[in-house]
Amino acid sequence: MRTIRTLLVLLLLSMACAVLAAPRDGLRIEQAWARATPAVAPVAAGYLVVINDGDTPDRLLRIDSTIAQRVEMHQTRDEGGVMRMRPIEGGAVVPARGRLVFAPGGNHLMLIGPAHPLVAGETFEATLVFAHAGSRKVRFEVRGMDGDAPMHMH
Repeated sequence: MRTIRTLLVLLLLSMACAVLAAPRDGLRIEQAWARATPAVAPVAAGYLVVINDGDTPDRLLRIDSTIAQRVEMHQTRDEGGVMRMRPIEGGAVVPARGRLVFAPGGNHLMLIGPAHPLVAGETFEATLVFAHAGSRKVRFEVRGMDGDAPMHMH
């Protein structure tokens, strides 16, 4: 009888820990990757998808990482037939029941002043800071420069 009680207590504790560990805000971060860089590259690019399954929009305010001197969110826009890259001021909105996509050719993360070259097969960590959801750690996979990284993500 004592063993059954102990097992039930352990089961309840593990269920409580799972509930506490699960994000309650509905945000998920997927497909975090960066393209490898040459040895002397002054910048690198990172990509990811933030999925909001919740009913409330959120805002990605900044990205912190020791991989670079600073990380900026950028957008690429067609301005009169010329593609221009601009920082996203004030953060990027993650719509309710929607996605915020950072992918080649569109929104992307600009890693300015990488601490070292990004090498295919390695990983690095960054912290995404949201207005409502707070901080989330994410691990980026470094993919090759020669085509083994997808050019378009949906």
